[in-house]
Amino acid sequence: MTIVTVSAAYGAGGALVGPQLAARLGVPFLDRALPTEVAERLAIPLEEATARDESIGGVFSRMALRLAPIGLAFGAETAPDAVDEEAYRRTTEEIIREHAAGGELVLLGRAGALVLRNDPRALHVRLDGPRERRVEQALRLGDGEDRAAVEHRLDETDRARVAYVKHFYHADPADPALYHLTIDSTAVPLDAVVDVIERAALSRSR
Repeated sequence: MTIVTVSAAYGAGGALVGPQLAARLGVPFLDRALPTEVAERLAIPLEEATARDESIGGVFSRMALRLAPIGLAFGAETAPDAVDEEAYRRTTEEIIREHAAGGELVLLGRAGALVLRNDPRALHVRLDGPRERRVEQALRLGDGEDRAAVEHRLDETDRARVAYVKHFYHADPADPALYHLTIDSTAVPLDAVVDVIERAALSRSR
């Protein structure tokens, strides 16, 4: 049985490492499909589920930046849509636990290390690196955005993800105590990062 949660800062290569790791381990990869499952269960438009999703840097990040200064980020009790935000979080957690129940899963983001913190089968991994090196890596891996756009997206996404984890789980997603393995994936080639995590995951599943 192999369960790996991957928490990745923007530019740390999580979107490449996650699916490659799942393919190596021969287990399902959960990332982009999760908002679709949430939308179906809550009977909301997919666009709304995507906007609320932790891994999306656009609408979700702008919402965090707009609401955080007045204490309303991500469904604080005083926010008018607090119930909706809590329902989204609960449904996301339910889907993650259902996928993990079979013992085979690679999960990217969604505070997986906290959602599955009590699952003894899970290996929790954090990918990070210095801001400037993450910018450089994002530029190498990106879709043609210029440096200013990448820097803006990095800062926006980092803030949104920190706000999400702090609000719902009262934790810092960069806290190394949450993870079994923390890797500077801007200093180690991403293929080697996959190798390291694969070996760690297989050693735990024996």
